[in-house]
Amino acid sequence: MASEIMISTATADEMLVGFTRVCAAAGIGVSQDRAQAFLQAVAQTGADRRASVYWSGRATLCSSPDDLAVYDKAFHAWFADGRSATSRRGKDEPPRPVPQATLAPSDPTDGGSQDQLLRADASGDELLRHRDIASMSEAERARLAIMFDALVVRPPMRRSVRRRPHHRGAVDYRRTLRAQLKQGGEMAGWRWRQKQPRSRRVVFLIDVSGSMEPYADSLLRLAHRMFQAMPGRVEVFTVGTRLTRLTPVMRPRHADEALELAGAVVPDWSGGTRLGEVLRAFMVRWGRRGLARGAVVVIASDGWERGDPALLGDQVRQLQLLAHSCVWMNPHRGKSGYAPVQAGIAACLPWLDALVAGHSLEAFAELLEEVGNA
Repeated sequence: MASEIMISTATADEMLVGFTRVCAAAGIGVSQDRAQAFLQAVAQTGADRRASVYWSGRATLCSSPDDLAVYDKAFHAWFADGRSATSRRGKDEPPRPVPQATLAPSDPTDGGSQDQLLRADASGDELLRHRDIASMSEAERARLAIMFDALVVRPPMRRSVRRRPHHRGAVDYRRTLRAQLKQGGEMAGWRWRQKQPRSRRVVFLIDVSGSMEPYADSLLRLAHRMFQAMPGRVEVFTVGTRLTRLTPVMRPRHADEALELAGAVVPDWSGGTRLGEVLRAFMVRWGRRGLARGAVVVIASDGWERGDPALLGDQVRQLQLLAHSCVWMNPHRGKSGYAPVQAGIAACLPWLDALVAGHSLEAFAELLEEVGNA
């Protein structure tokens, strides 16, 4: 029989929110929606029973069987239980309650503590969405990293040349005749075909020079989010003093693991900026060979160029001729008083389809909308 733990509701609220962050740090993909679903589930089942909290979290925070073992360890570590939650019982039974657990029952007379927590948490996240990433503390960046899972990625689409079977469109005479032969010459009904839309490739070029250092981590998380949402249709490169292809290291499911691999691959973190030369290398090795043809190309940079701005402008012009759309994302674009007067960005501006902001999570969402509409 589960024991009730007498402790303040405020402490229980803090423990529940803290537990979601522990799960995220342990590698479970806890999005903001899942964290809120966990709090709502605990509000319904009650925070006074350890088993209720355990199963509420397991049902809402875990998204795959691989998460279960990690979740168990995080639960025991956070709620001070030294043994497995299901070690003494069957798999379908709740874990044994421990008296020193720090969860409290909801006060029926309080009426809205969980709702207040959800509203406060949502309000804090909304403010964080609009904050400049460069001004965030480490704790705020860690919280922001969880919110990337909530970004909606809509792939840009194009009409395919080939026609595929469909319930309407042009008559597919070959399939119609084959169906008729199977019926011994009797008419078996018309078969149709239609051009089906296909997703365009997205090429992401991320500036990792010294001036872009405060935004590099978040930009790579954004690229990872796009890569996971559009498998096989996103190419990721870093640009600075050298060109580095990061597409292979974007494959891990968790962004932290992908960023750790990227840190070992990229040789020019926080270095100088030679965008013109690096873009020329991209065009020679990748762009003209088909990678940029018909793609949506996103360049994430502040436009500070140590090399020849004319060379940078010429390379962006050639890139724009190959690509379907060329979008430049500048972190300073969303700040008041900004004007595209830097030599590099000024040389590229005539050849861009869009110049968008890139300083906050909300700006990232707007970029994804721009890419989806391309």
